[in-house]
Amino acid sequence: MTIITVIGAGSASFGENTLSALLRSKKLHGSTLRLVDRNAQSLDIVHRLANRLNKEWDSRFTISAHTHHKDALKDTKFVVSAIEVGPREELWKSDFEIPLKYGVRQPYAENGGPGGFIHAARNVKPVLEIVRDMEEICPDAWFINFTNPMVRICDLVNRHSKIKAVGLCHQIYTGYAMVGLALAKELGIQVPDGLEGMHADIMQHPLQHMLISQAVPLLDIRAAGTNHFSWVLSIHDKRTGEDLYPLFRKRFFELDEKFEPLTRRVFQDFGMFPIPGDTHLCEYLPWMSDPITKPWDKFNIRLYDWEVMASLRDFSLDRLSEMANGDATIESLLDTDSEGALEMIENIAYAGSHYHLAANLPNVGQISNLPLGATVETPVHVNGAGIHPVHVGALPAPVAELCRRELMVAQLSVDAAVEGNYEKALQCLLLDPVIRDMETARNILDDYLKTYKEHVPQFLQ
Repeated sequence: MTIITVIGAGSASFGENTLSALLRSKKLHGSTLRLVDRNAQSLDIVHRLANRLNKEWDSRFTISAHTHHKDALKDTKFVVSAIEVGPREELWKSDFEIPLKYGVRQPYAENGGPGGFIHAARNVKPVLEIVRDMEEICPDAWFINFTNPMVRICDLVNRHSKIKAVGLCHQIYTGYAMVGLALAKELGIQVPDGLEGMHADIMQHPLQHMLISQAVPLLDIRAAGTNHFSWVLSIHDKRTGEDLYPLFRKRFFELDEKFEPLTRRVFQDFGMFPIPGDTHLCEYLPWMSDPITKPWDKFNIRLYDWEVMASLRDFSLDRLSEMANGDATIESLLDTDSEGALEMIENIAYAGSHYHLAANLPNVGQISNLPLGATVETPVHVNGAGIHPVHVGALPAPVAELCRRELMVAQLSVDAAVEGNYEKALQCLLLDPVIRDMETARNILDDYLKTYKEHVPQFLQ
């Protein structure tokens, strides 16, 4: 029996996915689950839901709820973190709009660009507080991170604490969806009607999932790079072992040119297929913010619908509340996915053996031509001794250079936020591919630090 602490447990996505996956686990039967969230109302909903699942599924967990993480760390073996300084969508929209005042239109403003800097900076203080307390209370526990920007938050824990950290993300499945679509005829995959692309549109998610669920059992895709910026190294048919990359290359360019046009162009020009889909890929490329050519129009880069997603979050919590009250069925929770947390916990705690498609760890040479110590994403093997990266060798030099620049920007942003160092924050923006003018970088930075002074007080000391 092991002890698991989940911080940010009040989020609707956690309640529906990770929570139910943990409580369904036969291996974790009888373990201890500590739920942490500073929003007492959301925490109460998820706590009550956990108690219902625990009872009806006879999981025999010991479950507790806490409004501060420090009260939930004693003897814990795994800390699952899904925190986010909020209100998430409102802040994200502001991150996008502030640079507009200075003539800079970011592609997406979540993980890259100036928005990626300030998004990470807001989350640095609470994450650092958690891992500092872990160093004192549970120094041998694993920190399993879901918070974005993934590369920057993992880099923070890896370089500024002694805690072991792994970052998990489902984005590799976007690659499975696109390969499955291109090879649908050869693989016998049924393509759902209405699929337009891989963007973060709630109407597209079920259609993407239909493709993914058919493609994963048939394909073995190996990818590597950095989170939301990884690249397909190989594609094989799981049934025959056949190398499908050459056929995929042919079939992908036979798809409608309007399908993921940025991915198409990068694949064409660099000769290697990028995994994440256009709306994540665009954040790290130096050709996506030109005010004259307006590449966001050319490549149909859709913005995140902040208002819709905020209302959907509230709706999801209401639905979980109905489940917690016993007013709604919990049948939909019988087939949820923890996005990797369950696989990490089960196989480390009980000395299993698991191959995971993508995880973020410090580079110890698994990507030989990216900086050592930087946070990179590759497949991993998980067992009782921990999480071990699969060594994939070198990326093509031009692809590695794109990744290398992003890793340097990420490390500068983390160091700037930890130290409250204005000079490093400015250098982070000056090196970012979105920024094209030195004075503009300073104006955006000053506006961010003024607007978010309550979230990043370290820069005002």
